[in-house]
Amino acid sequence: MTLDKHRIKAICFDIDGTLSDTDNQMIAQVQRWLAPLRIFMDQEALPIIARRVVMALESPVNLMYEWLDRLNLDRILAWVMDRFAGRGFRKRNQFLLIEGVVPMLDSLSKKYPLAIVSARDENSALQFLQQFKLIRYFKAIITSQTCPHTKPYAQPLLFAAERLGVSPKGILMVGDTYVDIKTGKRAGAQTLGVLCGFGTEKELKREGADMLLPSTADLKELLG
Repeated sequence: MTLDKHRIKAICFDIDGTLSDTDNQMIAQVQRWLAPLRIFMDQEALPIIARRVVMALESPVNLMYEWLDRLNLDRILAWVMDRFAGRGFRKRNQFLLIEGVVPMLDSLSKKYPLAIVSARDENSALQFLQQFKLIRYFKAIITSQTCPHTKPYAQPLLFAAERLGVSPKGILMVGDTYVDIKTGKRAGAQTLGVLCGFGTEKELKREGADMLLPSTADLKELLG
């Protein structure tokens, strides 16, 4: 795996597991669901089991969303989620931020144009960015509703490159799952996998990530 730093003209970021600490948030939720079983197991085993459940669901959930997108049903899913949010099913200020993300974005935004390329719906993506006042760092925000197809199709990244005014080959796609790496490769971009989210080192390498980092925050030292 080799990353050509001189080729990088702009950087695109996923949200979940890359900027937002979604996996730990989900693990905590699964632990709450499993709480009634605590009388049958060691207390120290509960978070381990919860993490295994979340990691096991990552690939099937991504695959399901990819097929919904192929069948043009993903917009219906986004519409349903928006309706739930409007009725209070999704709480505001519910997100967690990966440690070190703000200084990293502050540093890199002075050197590169930045964009969001996420499979989240527009409403929840903006909620996350607004909660932590991150919108100021991004020149483009691409969500599941921006293009006819979302990740792992190349369209969202190609659209981001056009908005940022750079060639897709000059993009660095940063994400935590094989979906992000596949999107970058299909668009002709370089890819960087982070291990602070849902994806494993094995699957990110298998998909062909040009580089791996323990956390998205480490980009500050690498490129800032």
